[in-house]
Amino acid sequence: MNRAVFLDRDGVIVEESFECCAPHSLDQMNLISKSADAIKLLNDDGFLIVIVTNQAGVSKGYFKRENVVSFNNEMEKELRKKGAKIDAIYYCPHAENDGCNCRKPKPGMLRKAEEALDIDLKQSFIVGDRISDIEAGKSVGCKAILVLTGYGTEESKKIMSNDIKHDFIADNLFDAVKHIVTDSNVLSNDTI
Repeated sequence: MNRAVFLDRDGVIVEESFECCAPHSLDQMNLISKSADAIKLLNDDGFLIVIVTNQAGVSKGYFKRENVVSFNNEMEKELRKKGAKIDAIYYCPHAENDGCNCRKPKPGMLRKAEEALDIDLKQSFIVGDRISDIEAGKSVGCKAILVLTGYGTEESKKIMSNDIKHDFIADNLFDAVKHIVTDSNVLSNDTI
């Protein structure tokens, strides 16, 4: 079975749009500093990289599925230029009240990836800038890391005041990955 790191997209890999909705046009595609370096470190350490992103703007009519796909393709292209590889991208186009099983904090996207990519969720991590990312990961046994980019600083206050289970808070994706690589190497040395 494979180890994976599930990454939220907006506010973790690419800069968050604090306007009406998530970044969706190509001119909004700006990688967060060192996010490509972070993903490359995970690639080199043998992790699968799976993007899991809520994109309710589709359901709300702010943008179309084609916008999400072209944005994701551009993001992958920019990451590849820097030596970073994404193994799969899953997105939920539904709004909060649509009743789907894929919108985080529900674990539908993680479960789909688990089956498609033979992932051991208990040996995997999720990194996000929202409580919903943390809750989705924890619900399936992943270690969960909140980053302070995107909505993370605001969400960290809620995590601390509500005692929401998480494993680590990092300044950004690069710092989260340094923690993951260290933690996973400690785990594998313990099992030898």
